[in-house]
Amino acid sequence: MTDLTDPRLIPARPDLADLRLHGRVDAERYVAGRNGRVIVPSAPLRRRPTLEAGIETEAVMGDSVAVYETRDGYAFVQLGSDGYVGYLPETSVSSDAPAPTHRVTALRTFLYPAANMKRPPLGHVSLGAGLHCVGREGDFLRLADGAHVFGDHCVPVGTVAPDHAATAERLVGTPYLWGGRTSLGLDCSGLVQLCLAMAGIASPRDADQQEAALGAPLPLSLDGLRRGDLVFWRGHVGMMLDETRLIHANGYHMAVAVEPLSGAVERIAEKSYGAVTSLRRITPSIAS
Repeated sequence: MTDLTDPRLIPARPDLADLRLHGRVDAERYVAGRNGRVIVPSAPLRRRPTLEAGIETEAVMGDSVAVYETRDGYAFVQLGSDGYVGYLPETSVSSDAPAPTHRVTALRTFLYPAANMKRPPLGHVSLGAGLHCVGREGDFLRLADGAHVFGDHCVPVGTVAPDHAATAERLVGTPYLWGGRTSLGLDCSGLVQLCLAMAGIASPRDADQQEAALGAPLPLSLDGLRRGDLVFWRGHVGMMLDETRLIHANGYHMAVAVEPLSGAVERIAEKSYGAVTSLRRITPSIAS
């Protein structure tokens, strides 16, 4: 049932709401969301249907969405992965795209018009993108739309990378991007969500949601932390690589960076988010 306490997750406006919310929220009309899927490498989801609105999060190729309205170049949607509600470019969504059969495991990989790496690429897709593959030609997988992708950069859907911290390490140096969740740009909670998704663990989008929902709480002590544990501040999250080192996407480095937890705690307390608010342990993990 939709959480009516969090506006980020409520597919409703004064003039339009999800049919399932009839009797729970007030709207001029109610519609059933139609199934759609993202068909571009990535698409910014915004709070309002205008380029002046900031990016709340990103949808990536293969993501499922419920579409409630398309108008003036935007689709009013709810993301299937984490329930986030907002506006995607209308051209980024199709109701005919098939479900992914494979996921991209390379940080990013190119799509080609043929099974030939010398052909000019059509574009690229990022880590975690979903692709519907219908065949194989040599080293390449053929997609339903005729594009081709290098096969070793993908795995069948359902294959997981159990060490979510190892995925985070692969993303060191990725630029910080508010709302980003691709290997071209990430924010703190986008990094956590992407790494957990690759490990087969569903995660909410934002740090406060993750703090409330993920893993098991730990005593509020910086001693005895393990690889993969999450460290939360009010509005920020990072991941432990071992007992002392933290990896996080952050505005101080403007990138995904590794640093001693003690130094990060001191700087963050002084300059930005205050003291650590909680620690949480994620399972399954190879941490021991």
